[in-house]
Amino acid sequence: MHKCKTAGKAILKILYPVWKKRVHISICCLFICSACILPSPTHAQLKAAVVKIDITPADSQHLLGYQERKSNGVLDRIYHKIVALDDGTTQFYIISSDVCLYSPSEYDKVAALLNKRYGINPLNVWWTVTHTHSAPEFGETGLYGVYMGDRIQHTVDADYTAMIEQKLMEGIGEARSKLTEARLSVGWGFSQANMNRRAIDVNGKATLGMNPDGPVDRRIGLLRIDKPDGKPMVLIANYPIHGTVMSGANLRISGDAPGVVAEYVEEKIGAPMLFINGAAGNLAPIYSVYPNAAAGHLGEFRVLLGDKILEANSKIKYPVDEVKLRADEIVVETPKKQGLAWSADLKKYADITKSGDTLVRLPVRFLNINKDIAIWSAPLELFCEVANEVRSRSPFPYTFYFGYTNGWFGYLPTAAEWKHGGYEVETVSTFTPSAAGHLTESVVDQLQGKMRMSQVVTEKSTRKNK
Repeated sequence: MHKCKTAGKAILKILYPVWKKRVHISICCLFICSACILPSPTHAQLKAAVVKIDITPADSQHLLGYQERKSNGVLDRIYHKIVALDDGTTQFYIISSDVCLYSPSEYDKVAALLNKRYGINPLNVWWTVTHTHSAPEFGETGLYGVYMGDRIQHTVDADYTAMIEQKLMEGIGEARSKLTEARLSVGWGFSQANMNRRAIDVNGKATLGMNPDGPVDRRIGLLRIDKPDGKPMVLIANYPIHGTVMSGANLRISGDAPGVVAEYVEEKIGAPMLFINGAAGNLAPIYSVYPNAAAGHLGEFRVLLGDKILEANSKIKYPVDEVKLRADEIVVETPKKQGLAWSADLKKYADITKSGDTLVRLPVRFLNINKDIAIWSAPLELFCEVANEVRSRSPFPYTFYFGYTNGWFGYLPTAAEWKHGGYEVETVSTFTPSAAGHLTESVVDQLQGKMRMSQVVTEKSTRKNK
């Protein structure tokens, strides 16, 4: 028996190191295989930043919108608000400025400067305006000068234009330097702060007024970016409404309803809010063109729209830790209205055909965020029916339209509205009745085709990596 024990110990002494080594190797293999099986992130954690810069002039300025007039004071201050997004591969910038409109050539100028200074692809820069009619003009007069030259019988202030551009450049640089980890959420809200403004008389003629039976879009699209601790970094609210609570009788600089609403929401959430106007071509605030803020119930829009934004924000339940940004552009070519002059600063946006007709080359931008969010934008005052139809036919459940983006080509009414005539059709439209159809089908094709297929490919690739 003793001999057996001795022999057994000897055998164990020989075999144990071998067994121990094999177990170690097996455990290592197990960890390696587990690492191969576990899903790996396909892109980096979202980073974001927000910058708010005051662009209120220190002196009297000509105000854009309504008749030629100069400011005589400040009712509330106006701003550039800049959001920077970075998914680890793409940096994207959304700018909302409290001004009325500007020419596409001004966007081209600033985008080229941003590309030269920071190397930012112009495709990834969207510069929208809130469309307040109580803010200074700047830059080239563009098509606004063609349509309503009687309102610009003066030289646009070059110093204020330079300030607008410089502060935007500085803001972009600051946002780039402040990028930090963030989370993205998306949601919908609803507000009845707007109304169709195409009043139709018994003779079928449209005038600027109120049409409670006309087409309308009252949905609020929300994008919220939070800090890692859950506190809000910035809220982006997309809603279609003219910045015309106050009429041309008002001479005080103001963000009008969009500006007042944004400031109110910011006070409540403790973070900046970008107001992004939508397809507001035929939509006015329910109190519109009053001589001053008090008469126009300007403060009530804090309840009519501001509280609705806050309510929708409180219900957002769509956190996205990882974000993939995809930007794209198409050019929609559609005939220019016969007899309409063209602005010299917009030569690249017009194409003369062999038959001698002129086509407007309308740039339309797209931003796809993950599988559910699609945003499209155009330099237009678009009638709401177009944005409504695009949204109804989009494969993306959160489809937003950012209006007045990267310039202004005037109004684009639907074909059905041309028979009614009126200001938007007769005075300030670049287009023909066919334009709305051309734009709608081109945008829907992009959403249902290239953008959706790109998302499907990404989803398949993600599943394969898992």
